[in-house]
Amino acid sequence: MRLTMYSDFSLRVLMYVGTKESGELSTIREISEAYGISKNHLMKVTYDLAKLGYIHSTRGRGGGIRLAIQPKEINIGKLIRQTEDDFYLVECFDCARNKCVITPVCYLKGILAQALRAYLAVLDGYTLEDLLENKAELRSILVAPTNTTDSSFENQEEE
Repeated sequence: MRLTMYSDFSLRVLMYVGTKESGELSTIREISEAYGISKNHLMKVTYDLAKLGYIHSTRGRGGGIRLAIQPKEINIGKLIRQTEDDFYLVECFDCARNKCVITPVCYLKGILAQALRAYLAVLDGYTLEDLLENKAELRSILVAPTNTTDSSFENQEEE
């Protein structure tokens, strides 16, 4: 199973924002610089995380984002289910597009479905709070000057 970049970025945004003190705002720019991720990608991710109720977003000068709920209330399995488009591990998982000729007699679909359920069950056992157990270490790495982007990245973003 492989997560999309969208889910990966969603987790990273929540982890970043979760390292902040209660009420402290983060900006898309600082998250972008910390991870070396395009601001354009993060704008969509943060917009959707706000729609899902995970973060509060304040626009304008002095604005930013912060967690809308406590880290212990953010279940990783639920988040992944909300941020992934589908869980079609193989063609036959998508009934509308399945053209595999062995589907009626194939055991692979059942085995992979079982593996997917186990994968999601593991993720269901964790919350954002679990990912933030080393909050101080995460914060020290994320604000380190070596994680800022170079000027060419900034120029590309502003064009």
